[in-house]
Amino acid sequence: MTMFVDPAPVEQLERSAAALTAHGFAVEILDDVADARARIRDLIPVGASVFTSASETLRLSGIDEDINASGRYQAVKPRVLAMDRSTGADDIRRLLAGPDVVVGSVAALTETGSIVVASASGSQLPAYAGGAARAIWIVGAQKVVPDLDTALRRLEEHALPLESARAQVAYGQPSAINRLLILNAELRPGRVTVLLLREAIGF
Repeated sequence: MTMFVDPAPVEQLERSAAALTAHGFAVEILDDVADARARIRDLIPVGASVFTSASETLRLSGIDEDINASGRYQAVKPRVLAMDRSTGADDIRRLLAGPDVVVGSVAALTETGSIVVASASGSQLPAYAGGAARAIWIVGAQKVVPDLDTALRRLEEHALPLESARAQVAYGQPSAINRLLILNAELRPGRVTVLLLREAIGF
């Protein structure tokens, strides 16, 4: 197996799912992106305010477009992108921090039940950490690793170079691990749902 790229075997996915469940996260193991797209429609009520964080997983899967262009939800991202960054800074901050639902992905899941998220700007972290009423993360099978040390190595050695290359094209500058969020448990049952795919997708 190619480290950090190939999908983890089903036994490893099941160990991670069991550990995360024991720590208060809801986990569903799904076959592929099509299943995740269908499940998202079930999980998010029509009319909910939904913030989609920047994510290759969401872009490649079509979930970002499903949410932001469907008209089914109060999509936060298009609204924020249309606002003036200077005069609307406080409103932007509040919209991103406390939506009904935040949808995104993560850098790594561990077999010991931890979730690792990194960000250059930190814009998605308040909602991820607890500001959103619900969080849904779609996670490719290649992101499952044995432990926290390996998760951090995956982030630095694999995900960051890929995200930096993407950011250089999109924004004219590389990315950085400016903020790091590690979630070891969820104290609000049902707040976080992890849709863990058996296939690889994203960084």
